[in-house]
Amino acid sequence: MLDNTQAKVLRLYISTGDKANPRKEVESITVDPNGVVGDKFYAKDTNRAILLASVTAYEMAKENNIELEAGALGENIYLDINPCSLIPGDKVTIGEVAFEITQNCTLCKGLSSISSKLPKLLKDDRGIFAKALYKGTIRVGDSVELHRS
Repeated sequence: MLDNTQAKVLRLYISTGDKANPRKEVESITVDPNGVVGDKFYAKDTNRAILLASVTAYEMAKENNIELEAGALGENIYLDINPCSLIPGDKVTIGEVAFEITQNCTLCKGLSSISSKLPKLLKDDRGIFAKALYKGTIRVGDSVELHRS
């Protein structure tokens, strides 16, 4: 296990598919092996259905004079610990749910629309994708444990 001192969930988001309000901040989400229940990406690509991001990415952007709105990186679960050192196959326990890391988050055109510097800046720290190993509920404030395989 990695150093998880007091690690926790800070925010949770669901992708709505609504262009006017694409991200909805919520107090809890239900997840299962298909992703976040109610999210527009649910059951589309289970290896890319749940994105974990951390305060680190937002701090890096701010240090480079790039202001990001909460949820701008497309994350479902926003953590106070950076999970980006984990690799596919590693595990994360969030609240009552175990997750398996499936892949690093690839950069997308959406980041360039915020700032042309953002894709290069966050190439290794935007976030990671994870798959829930079973159904459960995640809440803001839940504990987070990172585990190496």
